[in-house]
Amino acid sequence: MEYIILLIVGFIAGTIGSLVGLGGGIVIVPLLTGLGALLHLPNVSPQLAVGTSIVTVVFTGLSSTLSYMKHKRVDYKSGLLFFLGSGPGSMVGSWANQFFNQDSFSLYFGIFMIAVSVLLMLKEKLKPVPFSKKRAITRSFITEEGKTVQYGFHPATAVILSFLIGCISGLFGVGGGSLLVPAMLLLFAFPPHIAVATSMLVVFLSSVTGSITHILLGNVIWLYALLLVPGAWAGGRFGAYINMKLSGKTIINILRAVLIMIGARMIYQSLF
Repeated sequence: MEYIILLIVGFIAGTIGSLVGLGGGIVIVPLLTGLGALLHLPNVSPQLAVGTSIVTVVFTGLSSTLSYMKHKRVDYKSGLLFFLGSGPGSMVGSWANQFFNQDSFSLYFGIFMIAVSVLLMLKEKLKPVPFSKKRAITRSFITEEGKTVQYGFHPATAVILSFLIGCISGLFGVGGGSLLVPAMLLLFAFPPHIAVATSMLVVFLSSVTGSITHILLGNVIWLYALLLVPGAWAGGRFGAYINMKLSGKTIINILRAVLIMIGARMIYQSLF
């Protein structure tokens, strides 16, 4: 029975992660840390939960990225530049994860999720940093309505920011998209669909480097990972499909709701 549940968890995580650009770790990590008591299995430590999650996120990221590529939503050049920072950052975060215990991990994970959701709540009031052609890298995107949207960023800013996001990715096993998507939307004025699709490319690449570190540290439950991966792969493709059917505002609202629910649950788990 527990194996079927893991397959379902993988599918749900892959769908949500792909839909809003997170990678799925925000679903897998809380469920793995609470899975032992629920299914009468041995307790899973934060280190094992994060390591197993980030291995699964590799496949969620790859699956959804391939789907987004078909619809030409991925900004490859920007994604690779962000990876220059997020790749090393995810390795540093994966190493630092070993210093967490169960309660502190749940508390900080929950606070992190709530903080991101608050940031997105303020998005309607906060305006993206005005686009300037002085930025070293500029991009343009034509919406379905035929409107041309311009966005851009400075390479140094992108690499430093993505390094910090990569650290959080490796630390919590969330894929990094939970911070990268808001940063793309608010700081660099990315269109929401492009931000999510490009984030999944970065999530895929950085989760590969983070996985290597966790594997070397022995932080992966391979049986769980093998059961989560098929569901995550299917969910990644399904989430990308749904993303194509929704407006940018709807995607942001879904992201916000998911973060609040998971964050509140983790904080509650750490305190009671």
